[in-house]
Amino acid sequence: MSNRKNGPLKLGRMIGEFNIKWIPEENLSSILPLAFVLNNKKVSMDILQQRLAAMIPMGYKCIGVYDQERLVGICGVWELNKLYAGKHLEPDNVIIDPEYQGKKIGDLMMSFLTDYAKSIGCETMELNCYANNNRGKQFWENQGYEALGFHMIKRLKP
Repeated sequence: MSNRKNGPLKLGRMIGEFNIKWIPEENLSSILPLAFVLNNKKVSMDILQQRLAAMIPMGYKCIGVYDQERLVGICGVWELNKLYAGKHLEPDNVIIDPEYQGKKIGDLMMSFLTDYAKSIGCETMELNCYANNNRGKQFWENQGYEALGFHMIKRLKP
């Protein structure tokens, strides 16, 4: 797998019993069952597939955490550049299979992504966390993130 702008991506590494690696573009649809859980099963698989297909040409990438061959955790990744943050990496759509939560998989993914962000010259990492996601907010604060502002959304379709 290669990143058009920054050369080859490191494919992955074993950490304890889990293997963390970049999911090849042609296999990105493998994340949809976990994404379905992330959205509390409110967004259909068909719509998730359509959205993923639109995201890939925009540069969306994703890491996967595997227990043997089973995908047990995902974290989407955007490489962005903004005036206020400079070049940065944005973790997105982070979900751990409920059976695997509490096994430090989130910590492993963030360590992997932090190393990657540094290797491609990012100045910062930033993300969005739902306002009512107290566990998520605590996780991100434990990872060294600070609240900078509000993530706001205006729905244009019912």
